[in-house]
Amino acid sequence: MRFLFTVQGEGRGHFTQALSLAAILHKEGHEVVAVLVGKSHNREIPSFFADKIDAPVTIFNSPNFTSFYKQKRPNILVSVAANFSRPFIFRKSLHLVRQKIEEYRPDKVINFYEMITGMAYGIYRFDKRMGVEMICVGHQYVLLNPHYKTSAEQDVKYYFLRMLSRITSSRASRILALSFRDMPDAPDKRIVTVPPLLRAEVFHVKPSTGDYIHGYMLNSGYYNEIARWHARHPEVPLRFFWDKHDAAEEVQVDDRFTLYRLNDEKFLRSMAGSMAYATTSGFESLCEALYYRKPILMIPVHVEQEFNAYDAALSGAGITGKRFDLDRLINFIPSYKPDEGFRDWVQQAGERFLKEICGS
Repeated sequence: MRFLFTVQGEGRGHFTQALSLAAILHKEGHEVVAVLVGKSHNREIPSFFADKIDAPVTIFNSPNFTSFYKQKRPNILVSVAANFSRPFIFRKSLHLVRQKIEEYRPDKVINFYEMITGMAYGIYRFDKRMGVEMICVGHQYVLLNPHYKTSAEQDVKYYFLRMLSRITSSRASRILALSFRDMPDAPDKRIVTVPPLLRAEVFHVKPSTGDYIHGYMLNSGYYNEIARWHARHPEVPLRFFWDKHDAAEEVQVDDRFTLYRLNDEKFLRSMAGSMAYATTSGFESLCEALYYRKPILMIPVHVEQEFNAYDAALSGAGITGKRFDLDRLINFIPSYKPDEGFRDWVQQAGERFLKEICGS
């Protein structure tokens, strides 16, 4: 079968999901004929994705609700206003998605939580050129499953995320909800629960327990918090990764605190050898830490990551906080009990995705 991928380009997680699914499909003789990436002007496609996807990639402008930061956290009101003040740009993007589907004529479109693609399927629903089946993939779709219970307070908090999830998937034939654990499907809502799509490299690195804390901070504004903690606890080695584009590949703060520019292979090896993980709560890295059985401190930056942290905590992955208080993480380590079924759940991903996408 021939597949066209559309990918939300605002986080690395959707890219790794697309790479993992492409590998599963290629192994069975299927083809990814093209990839469309929706992104804002201030984001770049990670080099690891462009190097490994092995398909032509087209970039288009898409709404972005996660990159308007005031030091650490995004301002949602500013984000909404900035996105919808440019309707002409997004109209061109809608046309481009329709044009590329007509050009490549795939058997199916796989949408990794990309909003313009979901809108195109709604706006052009009577256009025969858009008659290609769309299947949506993402962790956020778990929130649309009625078997997933949240409190009234969380329902208010996650309203915006549910709305985005519906926009991206309103015309999908199936919605594949990536989940930390198995739960019943919701056939009447087209929702199927599936395991996380971990990248192949995860399975090639053997975990061990080191003496250092591995970390990732989405925004360099968190550096001062971590540096202050390190000044009080210089005996604890720290290895933190960040997305600071103008930083050196490696910054040796001192002999026990090192900062690294984000590098996927180096990041995995560091995580696998650590004693614990502190993070701003991206879904994929939480899954990787769960797979390696590392205790986690989760500091969400925006509502999507708040949901990731809440959901991961339900699987016993770790604890949440509002700042990088690594004392809490160290105190949590002795009581950490890894989810013994998670690795088995992850190993089912290939079989389950082929069944839902290809019917095999």
